[in-house]
Amino acid sequence: MSSYILVVSLVIFICLFLNKVSNKLGLPTLLLFIFLGMLFGSDGIFKIYFDNYIVSEYICSIALIFIMFYGGFGTNWERAKPIATKSILLSTIGVILTSLIVGIFCYYILKFEFLESMLIGAVISSTDAASVFSILRSKRLNLKYNTASLLEVESGSNDPCANILTIVILSFMSSQSNDTNILYMVFAQVVYGIVLGIIVALLASVILTKAKFSTEGFASIFVFGVALISYSATTFIGGNGYLSTYITGIILGNKAIPNKKPLVNFFNGITGLMQILIFFLLGLLSFPSQLPKVFLPALAIALFLTFVARPLAVFIILKPFKCPINQQLLISWSGLRGAASIVFAIIPIVSPAYTQNDIFHIVFFIVLFSIAIQGSLIPFVAKKLDMIDDENDVMKTFSDYSEEIPLQFIKLFIGNNHPWKNKRIKEISSLPDILTVLIIRKDKQIVPNGDTLILEEDIVILTGPSLDDEPFGYLTEVKIEKDSDWLNMSLCDIKFNQNKLIILIKRDKEAIIPTGKTIILENDILIISNQY
Repeated sequence: MSSYILVVSLVIFICLFLNKVSNKLGLPTLLLFIFLGMLFGSDGIFKIYFDNYIVSEYICSIALIFIMFYGGFGTNWERAKPIATKSILLSTIGVILTSLIVGIFCYYILKFEFLESMLIGAVISSTDAASVFSILRSKRLNLKYNTASLLEVESGSNDPCANILTIVILSFMSSQSNDTNILYMVFAQVVYGIVLGIIVALLASVILTKAKFSTEGFASIFVFGVALISYSATTFIGGNGYLSTYITGIILGNKAIPNKKPLVNFFNGITGLMQILIFFLLGLLSFPSQLPKVFLPALAIALFLTFVARPLAVFIILKPFKCPINQQLLISWSGLRGAASIVFAIIPIVSPAYTQNDIFHIVFFIVLFSIAIQGSLIPFVAKKLDMIDDENDVMKTFSDYSEEIPLQFIKLFIGNNHPWKNKRIKEISSLPDILTVLIIRKDKQIVPNGDTLILEEDIVILTGPSLDDEPFGYLTEVKIEKDSDWLNMSLCDIKFNQNKLIILIKRDKEAIIPTGKTIILENDILIISNQY
């Protein structure tokens, strides 16, 4: 057992190291993860024999849940709205067109069986979110005409359509369903996926807003569970779990929920780990010795997909929008195939459907070709097509919240003796950079201006710059016991070190902002700021 854990830990450390060196080598990081898996695999140096496709499908499916969820969660909808129509058409009609064109090529040119040809087209019809995100972010590559957002939304949302096509074609191949069942299956996959995704997201946002978790990290655990239940509940009733998970992510990621920045950091790490897992495992599952046997048909499909099928689908969809030709060419080139295609290629192996060709290794080769050639050349092609936008940062495309100004909100209750009672906002002298942003009066919320009058029992919300990222000091808690020297003393009578300050007193369920006249009582918990 310990030897397996040791191998896993070494693989993680090696992958993290490869992530650092990939920029220097000019190769996409995910390609290096696949090569590492091949190195450890049965035909590699370490000779770890692994061919359990059923277990691989389970593990990769779970990994894809979080990649899909974070693909939605990290989408900045405000920036995505202008290109939403084009992205959705590319992720649905574009996937269908690509699948059909590749299928026809395989049937008429490569002489594969018809349904098997359509299956190969379906499996490789979607672009890979992880690959696209990785290259755009690592290269800080922002593109003109909001193209980065378009690629982000398309690649993040087109896996469900490819997954549905794969399932439908396999149903025909296994002869387990009639036409009526197939139509219902498509309906259930799409409709249940959308509806369940919306319901789960709305319920989760209400709970995150209303509930107060005892530990901040529990919110991350809760959303972790939300991603899982969005997928599993939808799949259980016959819907498409990936579609549901993506929709849940995009709704939650664009709602004002508490502690969003820690959630982003948490899922950024989880998604990174899932990418390492899925690409390494797929590399481990492959048999490089089988690649020469599929080299010619796989290369033919890869070239046709890259230079004919993908561009043709893109031009058919984007031409009516009068998109610039250089934008259409770059979008065509940026249609990278990745982990999802290989995972979908595992499905035929574990299904009752019979295939004559080694679809897994054909698709595996296509993905290697796509990431290695297309992925590596995206910066070069973007520059040659004059599509690089030097004035904007691509990170604003993603809803990472790292570009937001850190703010701190303060809530004040206006009691009978409060100095702000019955004063207008403009009559109050406050500290610089502090702004009154909201007044809660009974059940009514008031957006204040200078003439707004503050009344007794109002709750006034103030905002100012946050110190979250500033190393200003640390906080300690001190509980007042019966024998405490501070018991029943007022704060003004206590002599403190000049670098210490009591900033809060927790008394039962009450939080007290202290003054010099505040009396310290038994069982009080003092929150003390200690300056570095």
